[in-house]
Amino acid sequence: MVDLKANPFYLNDEQIAWVEKTRSAMTDDEKAEQLLCPLMFTDDEEELKSIISAHNFGAVMFRSGVAEKVQRNLNAMQKVAKIPLLIAANLENGGDGVANEGTSMGNQMMVAATDNEERAYQLGKICGREGSALGFNWSFAPVLDIDMNYHNPITNVRTYGSDYTRTIRMGRQYIKGLTEEGIAPCIKHFPGDGVDERDQHLLTSVNTLSIDEWEATYGQIYRTMINEGALTAMIGHIAMPAMEEAVSGQPCNEVIPASCSKNILSGYLRGKLGFNGLVSTDASPMVGFLSNSVRREAVPLCIEYGCDVLLFNKDLEEDLMYMKEGIKNGLLSRERLEDAVTRILATKAALNLHTKHADGSICNGAEEMKQIACEEHLAWARGCADEGITLVKNVQNILPLSPAKTKKVLLEILGDFASNQRVQKQVVDILEKEGFDVTVYVPETFETIFLNQAVKDFKKKYDLVLYVANIETASNKTVSRISWHTLFGAGNNLPWFVKEIPTVFVSFGNPYHLLDAPMIKTFVNSYSNAPHIVDMTFEKLFGKSEFKGKSPVDAFCGRWDTRL
Repeated sequence: MVDLKANPFYLNDEQIAWVEKTRSAMTDDEKAEQLLCPLMFTDDEEELKSIISAHNFGAVMFRSGVAEKVQRNLNAMQKVAKIPLLIAANLENGGDGVANEGTSMGNQMMVAATDNEERAYQLGKICGREGSALGFNWSFAPVLDIDMNYHNPITNVRTYGSDYTRTIRMGRQYIKGLTEEGIAPCIKHFPGDGVDERDQHLLTSVNTLSIDEWEATYGQIYRTMINEGALTAMIGHIAMPAMEEAVSGQPCNEVIPASCSKNILSGYLRGKLGFNGLVSTDASPMVGFLSNSVRREAVPLCIEYGCDVLLFNKDLEEDLMYMKEGIKNGLLSRERLEDAVTRILATKAALNLHTKHADGSICNGAEEMKQIACEEHLAWARGCADEGITLVKNVQNILPLSPAKTKKVLLEILGDFASNQRVQKQVVDILEKEGFDVTVYVPETFETIFLNQAVKDFKKKYDLVLYVANIETASNKTVSRISWHTLFGAGNNLPWFVKEIPTVFVSFGNPYHLLDAPMIKTFVNSYSNAPHIVDMTFEKLFGKSEFKGKSPVDAFCGRWDTRL
């Protein structure tokens, strides 16, 4: 059984007594419910109260929304909960992970590009302050994956880059800032994403490192965070044959996601690394979890093998039935059930949720709302952008941009995300305010593709082409590369004109676009499309502020031609 006085819980006698008394009073059905962390799809207060009153969930996840409404809903759930809830959110980038109005500090790669550990600490503080102000107490961050493979479409700017030592430096500071505000961190995604170029949302991806390679990189990260007291961890639907073999001593001849691997969970994470805290699966509706076993068995077995919490559900009542069946038929042993419930309750006790629940202080009000997008947080975010935006390539020496040199601009927005319209409007407004004449690229049609395409006419019409890539990292995208608008390989979306007129490329997402546009001579990575980052990027392009960022990845993708 778990040692509640040891790292990471460090519980006192009173806290341990609450854990043991609470666990002892629970039925098996209530313990089964405690193992679940469903996603709350509704924001209707009465419906939420009804759901929580009817179940004994250990945790829930709540998506961001209007701050006051989110706070009100979280308060309502905690008031009716029999046992205080762990309430989780994706607090990776700032308070915007919980509130629409929250502070967007910038993603982890933006923070890494500052090479300033204080910025990582500030990110943790913003997430902690704004998250706890609304009632959240569990952050599904930091992302400790290493961006080893520039083709990976899901790690990318969510990581602190490709250097594991930077990941350690930044990750520990995020955790420090977060935990100071009473929120539990969740180190993820063990055993480590970013090696494979595929997305575990769509299949079981594979970490192909040898155990020695893993220990020298990911192992250093996880050992550091575990030794320093990280309270919870998230397990990816990522297979790692070398880790399987290191524990079993036998060749690994099947694809086993870490979330369903006894060798990886109990043998390596719990055993070899000594992690004593709470373990959650990644989202269980992912194909990486679903496609390797029968769900009726996988639901209880992921707990039996070492997880404590099943994250999300394909169908809530069905998953709950599978968990209860597993307890009755022995797929989930009595020992492991008690151990998992103990760790869940111990996490709550370590956060003092039981005392806050008892005295009512677990609920928040108007005073706490003052933390949301407060001036200090906004100043930190602007400072991070100032230090992080990176001039990767400047071969043609066109900077700074000015209407005196290149007044007529063809603006090309790349990407098909919902934020495109917002980004385009902001960029156009900035350019026009500065005195540029802006034409937004309109894709050619079959009828017009070869009309009015003389080079001399193009050069008369435009003095500068500005590409703005708004290609965000998103789940269920197999790639995050450029999809050009092309017909017969023609058209003005393609950068055929780089030798004819100055061409500048700015990425507000994926930092690796030089792979697809190596001919472009001026290239900037801004990592995130938050409005203050867009503003700061153009201040630097106009020469009003210097570029200070240092790329935390090889933006040239190991290629020769991308540097020229």
